[in-house]
Amino acid sequence: MSKIAGFLAGLALLAGCASYSGSSLAPGKSTRAEVEATMGRPAEVLSRPNGDTLLYYSRLPFGREIYVATVGSDGVLRAIDRTLTRKNIAGLKEGMQTQQVRELLGPPFRAVRMERMQRDVWEYPWREVSDLRILWVQFAADGQVREVIEMHDYESDPPSGPDKD
Repeated sequence: MSKIAGFLAGLALLAGCASYSGSSLAPGKSTRAEVEATMGRPAEVLSRPNGDTLLYYSRLPFGREIYVATVGSDGVLRAIDRTLTRKNIAGLKEGMQTQQVRELLGPPFRAVRMERMQRDVWEYPWREVSDLRILWVQFAADGQVREVIEMHDYESDPPSGPDKD
């Protein structure tokens, strides 16, 4: 009986993962209501001046992904994209404002205030294929990016192999 229960639990888990990225949704056809029914309640909602609404779905820290569903002013899905990509991270530039970073990447996993440096640091664990990465974006008191640090996440993915010591 426990093998059957385990199998059914695994099957239910796989069914739940089908909506993880919103891959069953169709840009140009699906509505905002369908996006939310499929992907759940967004972690954050931002509005653009052109009337588009950005719905952010964070899978951090364990999923290491954030998806953004762009919904037009007509309530129809325009696109679903991953935000934590090499291209987006490369687009982070010194002087960007917090709102620009938030729109590009979505809500951070963790935000920490470094009082002595007078900086806020946003943390984004992410994944590039099977490589676990970590991104820190530091903002000065004026809300501008001052430093971006991106590297392998050794805490979550320690080195392995014969030379690990």
